[in-house]
Amino acid sequence: MEYNFDKVIDRSGTDAEKWDGMMEIWGRNDLIPLWVADMDLATPPFILDALKKRCEHPILGYTRKSDGYYHAIINWVKARYGMDVKKEYLNYVPGIVAGIGMAINAFTNPGDKIMIMPPVYHPFAWLITRNHRRLVECPLQLTDGHYRMNLELFRRKIKGIRLFILCNPHNPGGVVWGREELEAIANICADDNVIVLSDEIHADLTLPPYRFLPFAMVSEKARNNSVTFMSPSKAFNMAGLAASHTIIYNKGLRERFSAYLEAGELNMGHLFAFPAVEAAYSNGTEWLDQCISYLQGNIDYVIDYLKEHMPLIKPMRPMASYLIWLDCRALGLSQKELNELFVEKAHLALNDGEMFGKEGQGFMRMNIGCPRSVLVKAMQQLEEAYRMFR
Repeated sequence: MEYNFDKVIDRSGTDAEKWDGMMEIWGRNDLIPLWVADMDLATPPFILDALKKRCEHPILGYTRKSDGYYHAIINWVKARYGMDVKKEYLNYVPGIVAGIGMAINAFTNPGDKIMIMPPVYHPFAWLITRNHRRLVECPLQLTDGHYRMNLELFRRKIKGIRLFILCNPHNPGGVVWGREELEAIANICADDNVIVLSDEIHADLTLPPYRFLPFAMVSEKARNNSVTFMSPSKAFNMAGLAASHTIIYNKGLRERFSAYLEAGELNMGHLFAFPAVEAAYSNGTEWLDQCISYLQGNIDYVIDYLKEHMPLIKPMRPMASYLIWLDCRALGLSQKELNELFVEKAHLALNDGEMFGKEGQGFMRMNIGCPRSVLVKAMQQLEEAYRMFR
């Protein structure tokens, strides 16, 4: 089946955060929204059909996780990543940010130190501080247009840390971490008794020719000292269903996390999550392949357009996801001025790079998960603003 990703869908008035949340943040709603990390492409029809079928039954009661739900996850990660997962290794969580927050409370105490590698997905920092833990940062190094881990600094800073939150693939930089770096992290953390929480929500959106390596697949040390967070929400554009899961191989870690979840019935889920996950992972390969190809075309378009028309804005080509990290430092603007250029002059809503840490100053994050025609208009508006600036 050929899927149509060019169709423009009006999401305004649906309480979509990306569209109806602009007024609250920018005080206007005339911007092209390229910020919140969901796509303006239709959720796959086989997922919508599964939800419609469930709604045909007249009772929306308490719902258990079916065997089909578990088997879909197990078969997906086996086929895609070679992971051997058993049912008991899995736990439902209502979103990965929520799940990481639960893991912080399950595995640490107030005042404990937790490490991240900025610039990185901004909720990591406030999950730590709002739960009264101490934030420790080990900044990434920007080398030849891509981020690398500073392993020497990591070795020095890891002392006394209880948890390390890994973003794999990296958001906002789009890096698919290689075996060498992941193995080094696994060894260092295992030797210092630091549990790794690996956010792998963008894994299914890894772009050819790159191949994603789950942290738990790196080594025995990694597998026995980590909690993996996965979800079909980004790849299949179903983030509003709050359907995520953890994979934990280590029995002791699994029991501690499960006990925490069960104490508050936090892993019960809801009746729309389970059929949606089952439908995505059971029927999604062809759709996802076509979607990734379309996103790759969008990425190529943006990178080529910037190179030709706005060479002072340097995009970081992502290895995964539909997010492009834009290096705007050559413009010589303050962060306030940079935001004004995008919002007031170009009429675009992007994520301010500084929200990902002070290392994001001079950067903006662009979501290209939209029909090509929308992206064409956005780039034309940005070019006009760029020319006025120049």
